[in-house]
Amino acid sequence: MKKALLALAMLAISGPAFAQEDVAEFYKGKTMRLIVSVGVGSGYDVNARALARHIGKHIPGNPNVIVQNQPGAGGLTMTNQMYASGPFDGTVIGATFNGIPTAPLLQPNGVRFESAKINWIGSTNRETQTMYVWHTAPIKTADDLNSKEMLVGAQAPGSTQFDYPMLGKALFDLKFKVVTGYKSTSDINLAMERGEVHGTLANWSTVKTLNLKQYEDKLIRILMVWGAREHPELKGIPLASSFAKTQEHKQALQLALARLEFGRPFFMPPTVPAARVNAIRRAFDATMKDKEFLAEADKLKLEISPMSGEEISQMLEEIAKTPAEVVERVKAAYAAR
Repeated sequence: MKKALLALAMLAISGPAFAQEDVAEFYKGKTMRLIVSVGVGSGYDVNARALARHIGKHIPGNPNVIVQNQPGAGGLTMTNQMYASGPFDGTVIGATFNGIPTAPLLQPNGVRFESAKINWIGSTNRETQTMYVWHTAPIKTADDLNSKEMLVGAQAPGSTQFDYPMLGKALFDLKFKVVTGYKSTSDINLAMERGEVHGTLANWSTVKTLNLKQYEDKLIRILMVWGAREHPELKGIPLASSFAKTQEHKQALQLALARLEFGRPFFMPPTVPAARVNAIRRAFDATMKDKEFLAEADKLKLEISPMSGEEISQMLEEIAKTPAEVVERVKAAYAAR
């Protein structure tokens, strides 16, 4: 009897080690794919490629990690496909837009996944969104949006480039016209310089990556900040929340801005073995503290303020408790054309 109990105790102690060995054996010699739901050259793409260059050394078995791009429908195309078709063995990670976690709640049209069933790996940072225009644009300040129409370049519904102007238009009657169909923020920036659009929205980290010299040379002008709080590097620039005058407006804006906390979310599809999901989550967490990764992120002007996969899942649980009438107000704004 004592021998049997001792054997069970040894098995319980060695179980995690055996699981780790199994994970390492699975990933050893394999090539993982990190699929980015936007075109090459955007801030999301630059961010994902930096992660891919470093995460492999923290994954048991040290697989090679390559990046592939699959733009379309504001991240829905890639997310739907991975959710339905996998692969479900743990060899693929998705890098999608920050609006995707709340899409089933706020923009269910075209959504074929349940956020609660997705294995969220983590996010590299919590974002601050900037709305900017080319220096020749007729809009000089955020207040001008009360009377002057801004042509906003966007990739697709589901991206903040589309959703936030539509929300500003519905809640505050700001004068936005959104032009969709661009493949990346880089493409929109070129369109802005050509005069096709006045400007767009992008994460502040993306602006620093793609447009820092233009910003310093005053070729682009930041009109307002979409974020839960003032960014220390953007002091004096008005927050979108300054337009909110009623409690309903404030609640709707709070819900809409929650996606910025998701920043740059990474995920694996459902039914991936739990041990492999846990290994990739811990590898992600370790990469966020990796000195070589942080040095490269600093060089690329990427802001790193990570959120774990477990924190993303917990935040989604809280968002699901939002009053139905507030959800419907935001949904109506996003659905407008």
